[in-house]
Amino acid sequence: MNTIQLCSTFQLRSGLLLIALLATLAGCGSGSGSKTETNPNTNPGNGGGDDFSYKGSNPASTADITKFQNNLWINIARESRCGGCHTQGKQAPEFARGDDINLAYAAVIDNGLVSLGNPAQSRLVTKVAAGHNCWLADPVACGDIMTTWITAWAGNTGTTANSVVLTPPAEKDLSSSKVFPDSPAAFSTTVYPVLTEYCAQCHSESAITRQQPYFASSRVEAAYEAAKTRMRLDNPAASRFVQRLSFDGHNCWSNCSQDAAEMQAAITAFADTIVPITVDPDLVISKAVGLSDAFVVTSGGRIDTDIIAKYEFKTGKGSIAYDTAGVDPVANLNLIGNVGWSSAWGLKFKDTGKAQASTGDSRKFYDLLRAAGEYSIEAWVIPDNVVQGDNDNNPARIVTYSGSNTTRNFTLGQYEYNYSFLNRTSMSDENGLDELATAANKEILQASLQHVVVTFDPIRGRRIYVNGEFTGDTDPDAGAVLKDWDSSFALAIGNDVSNNRPWAGSIRFLAIHKRAMSAGDIKTNFDVGVGAKYLLLFNVSELVGTPLSFIVFDVQQFDDYAYLFSSPFFTNLGDQKITGEVDLKGLRIGVNGTEAPVGQVFANLDTKISAAQMVEGRQTLSTLGTIVEMKQGPDQDQFFLTFDQIGSNTYSRAEVVVPPPATPADIPGQAHIGLRNFAEINATLAAMTGVSKTTPAVKTTYTKVEQQLPTLTNIEGFLAAQQMGVTQLAVAYCNALVNDTSLRTSYFSGFNFGAGAGTAFDATGRSQIIDPLLKNLLASDIASGGALSNQANPAEIRAELNQLIDRMTACAANNSCTSNRTATTVKATCAAAMGSAVMLLQ
Repeated sequence: MNTIQLCSTFQLRSGLLLIALLATLAGCGSGSGSKTETNPNTNPGNGGGDDFSYKGSNPASTADITKFQNNLWINIARESRCGGCHTQGKQAPEFARGDDINLAYAAVIDNGLVSLGNPAQSRLVTKVAAGHNCWLADPVACGDIMTTWITAWAGNTGTTANSVVLTPPAEKDLSSSKVFPDSPAAFSTTVYPVLTEYCAQCHSESAITRQQPYFASSRVEAAYEAAKTRMRLDNPAASRFVQRLSFDGHNCWSNCSQDAAEMQAAITAFADTIVPITVDPDLVISKAVGLSDAFVVTSGGRIDTDIIAKYEFKTGKGSIAYDTAGVDPVANLNLIGNVGWSSAWGLKFKDTGKAQASTGDSRKFYDLLRAAGEYSIEAWVIPDNVVQGDNDNNPARIVTYSGSNTTRNFTLGQYEYNYSFLNRTSMSDENGLDELATAANKEILQASLQHVVVTFDPIRGRRIYVNGEFTGDTDPDAGAVLKDWDSSFALAIGNDVSNNRPWAGSIRFLAIHKRAMSAGDIKTNFDVGVGAKYLLLFNVSELVGTPLSFIVFDVQQFDDYAYLFSSPFFTNLGDQKITGEVDLKGLRIGVNGTEAPVGQVFANLDTKISAAQMVEGRQTLSTLGTIVEMKQGPDQDQFFLTFDQIGSNTYSRAEVVVPPPATPADIPGQAHIGLRNFAEINATLAAMTGVSKTTPAVKTTYTKVEQQLPTLTNIEGFLAAQQMGVTQLAVAYCNALVNDTSLRTSYFSGFNFGAGAGTAFDATGRSQIIDPLLKNLLASDIASGGALSNQANPAEIRAELNQLIDRMTACAANNSCTSNRTATTVKATCAAAMGSAVMLLQ
């Protein structure tokens, strides 16, 4: 444990113990009387420590050496990175030396430490990604950052990250496979007792210092699901649970070797209860491969020019999501609350969970974006639903750089089917309003994986792109410039910094660029896709009679439950090429000893493999793709292919017997009429009365009774409470109609609202009220008496409304009517008509 870790640990202890210990720790850097020892300068050419710049006597002699210095050397020469060892006179190769940048460059080139054509395959990358002197807790993040620096150096010199030279994987025969049972019964009596006894203090929901995954949960079902990917049924000694104890010494409870043996014995006992799946010996099968045998295809072809923060969420565990853009300061995100990792690379947000950078690290967005005057936010997201957020400028926060729920520099959010973009400029308020949002009627946002990019520049203003296409929405504040940004704000995703604007969903990728990306660049990044991609090589050499022959699939982990297999092709990696034509029919994908029960889109494949069809060493077999269910997880699932015929090898597959259709159930007849739902009722009343839905009194009533109105159009679900909601809304519309002098004059043409109740409703007055109501209520021509044959009888409705007027004006007989009785009678007559079943049914 280093000094920083000690400080962090002691800060959790009681105050008295903390004070006593701080007095004895020289390196904590906090507390009264503490000291910080200055390490000796091991790389004088860099200025010492991490406060460095190139101070060598010889400047870069070529343009490429200058690019090397500015993009790679300046980042790796720090003492906390490679500069602590690989400097002059210390350890060869001396590629981080600071006395002569030309010699540092030569050390990189002469020792083959980088591949400018494929930065991800550079020796510098593979070394740190394997854990060699990684300066972060996650070696994968170090590898990604190193890749970014080398890619920046490569620039336009030929970066082709998708250029992969295939090499044969080790041959692996398909053996009988054990599969995790659905029931946790055996797990509960073998592995679970060990986990709950020794791991529950951290890996359970009730732990004080709770940490996911909760494989020691008090709920055995939850613990079982979390533990599956950490157990190897075929090789218990290789289980993650065992490895963490035996090699990492992680939270051993006595002796680490003995503890690892106890855990291995428990997993073995569990595995022994499972009967292996026996592979059908008649199947024609390829060799087996897993994702660990695959080539990882990097996201080559992405346009990452001017990127200042990038989150690929590869870590998969812990409480930090790393910024791997390689631009200091790194704005790592701390996971807070209900945030989970996705094994498909991503974060999943629920309740009030969020991921947030510190204000100090977030300062780079203030500095770099304001200086640039433009920026882009790029994300791959999966919203959980299309009902979160609201359209009163309070979207659920997907990505935000803000100080509270009412002050921000920028926010990408969601309300219902819409993406929302708030941005603080010379024309906005401190909340980033006016808002730019996608058009509600287009319903662009969907609860599925989407690529969303929002850009800002002073000329075009804000623009929104979804799945590579501009949405067409126009910024109301185009021409504004970034202004009055606050440097004390913090970057957060999944919620606002104030914790009261949660967003539910998954984020698979996030990048912030210090430029407004062009439409072409955005389309390019959309086409590249997101997440880990693999090339799985299935050895079919014995089946086709030619060594080193493979059928290769492009494979992605689609989500936490499935894989995407696509675009299979045939290739030969040896000197001996295939001769003649080889029949290939009925290709299927198998997982863990059995063919996948669904998704076999290649079962109808019928082609011939031949050298004549090879293009650049490959013969495309299909351009289709299919989803295959995940079984034991990406670390353990083993895949294979089966064939109805490949070469002279055939499998006689029994024809699938399609069962006869079941006898249709004799269900009661369905009604030929239905109900209008709540939105249709509101729109219908607005159309029939001429009163706008946005009229304050109407809108307030609608908000109150909306949940009381019918949500389904099934008439069998109609309730009395729904009729009360309809009545209240009809009264609100009619009240607004009569109270608006101009509107009522136009609607009830000729009616004298100033007359008393005893004289206003003569035969002419009644017609002036009832006729326009019937005209708007019914599809009929009142003047000619015509009407549709399947609607209410106008004469019967007229009679009902006349009786209502009689009752409402009965007070006129003894002169007891109030002065507003005439208007009240019109309102009641209107509400009775508009709120009736004639309006409600459809």
